[in-house]
Amino acid sequence: MRSVRLPSVDKVLLEASGLIERYGRSRIVLAVQTSLAALRKEALAQDPQKQMEAPDIPSIVESVAAALEKQDRSHLKRMFNLTGTVLHTNLGRALLPDVAVQAVVDAMTSPTNLEFDLDTGKRGDRDDLVEELLCELTGAEAATIVNNNAAAVLLLLNTMAMGKEVIVSRGELVEIGGAFRIPDIMQRAGATLRETGATNRTHLADYRNAIHANTALLMKVHCSNYVITGFTKSVELSDISALGRERNIPTAVDLGSGTLIDLEQFGLVREPTVREAIEAGADLVTFSGDKLLGGPQAGIIVGRADLIAQIKRNPLKRALRVGKLTLAALEPVLALYRSPELLTQRLTTMRLLTRPRAEMQQLAQTLIPLVQQVLGAAYMVAGEEMSSQVGSGALPVDQLPSFGLTIRPNPSHKVSNPLGRLEKAFRQLPRPVIGRIANETFLLDLRCLDGDQHEFIDQLAFLKP
Repeated sequence: MRSVRLPSVDKVLLEASGLIERYGRSRIVLAVQTSLAALRKEALAQDPQKQMEAPDIPSIVESVAAALEKQDRSHLKRMFNLTGTVLHTNLGRALLPDVAVQAVVDAMTSPTNLEFDLDTGKRGDRDDLVEELLCELTGAEAATIVNNNAAAVLLLLNTMAMGKEVIVSRGELVEIGGAFRIPDIMQRAGATLRETGATNRTHLADYRNAIHANTALLMKVHCSNYVITGFTKSVELSDISALGRERNIPTAVDLGSGTLIDLEQFGLVREPTVREAIEAGADLVTFSGDKLLGGPQAGIIVGRADLIAQIKRNPLKRALRVGKLTLAALEPVLALYRSPELLTQRLTTMRLLTRPRAEMQQLAQTLIPLVQQVLGAAYMVAGEEMSSQVGSGALPVDQLPSFGLTIRPNPSHKVSNPLGRLEKAFRQLPRPVIGRIANETFLLDLRCLDGDQHEFIDQLAFLKP
């Protein structure tokens, strides 16, 4: 067996004083031991007839430094979302406005009155931090917050209908992301689903005929992530809630993405607002914080004060509650809705959704020659009109007029899997760039490249397709 002459750990440590100061001695000792063990294993695996050059101590220290630097890189990376989907679930959905970011920083670096009532000096309720604001914006009597909308629906159902039945139209048994379905959530909540009507048509009589002694809740689910067209009919919420009052059965609405304002005023497709649901007689309404609202991930429940009080007494509420960072971000985002006419300037999500195509086209003219120069003759870069989408199950048929870069392989250059190589190269940039491949073209939709284009340009030098 080949004998391998490697320096001792102590000798390497004498040359690694800078690393010890930065990372601590115990971590450097372990890293050096790991590096020497790998070198020994590599040497023993080689052909005994070949002479192996013994690594010097500086090269070992350098490899240790590189390994530690790689080990300390965050797995959660900043990225450029050029997919054309604004609220991209896989990329973190809504981006927070500066006012919310600063509020989170303040909450992270200082004690807060998370559950401390400054007026009485006694323990408070963390929901109080945003409840009054939510009631102002929605017209509800009370509100509570959990960690996402699926949790909000789960908690609502478990509180109001455990061991009992919930009536839902067959046309509203939606599936949200990750194969989570309303029937599955209902089952986990301990409630029994009672379907009524048909997939495409449901009448008020269907709800009325489905009610019996074990009915605990009438539920309407907004189909925010798909649209059924053709021979269809759904029952208005006001009619369902009137039936619920007649039979003394609460009515709940899952709005999914949820919005607090009429989006038509910004040129977007109309979505039902939370206030409209409350005014139509809904006793409870759930919606998300990180979709159309443009805030942090959260599930918000608003509605009747007595029912919200029941929900807050459920032991699951503590398991699903949000922390101070979510509340710190949510409050300033909600406060922006007091001035809806300024949302396109102050709320990041609304600014991206309403960004004019001409602005993106002008940016494309700047980027085209720069990207072409880096890619060379193997690819052809151009600017073209595109259609963005809202994403995260919101406004599924609404297409946003956009503009971006199209990159196609040059037929005269024979490269194996050119688009796959290109897409991977953009993903491996220091700040990964995520586009999409469609119709033999790599597309970079510029809608979400807003304010940080200089960083995008600066890192093009590292692109190696």
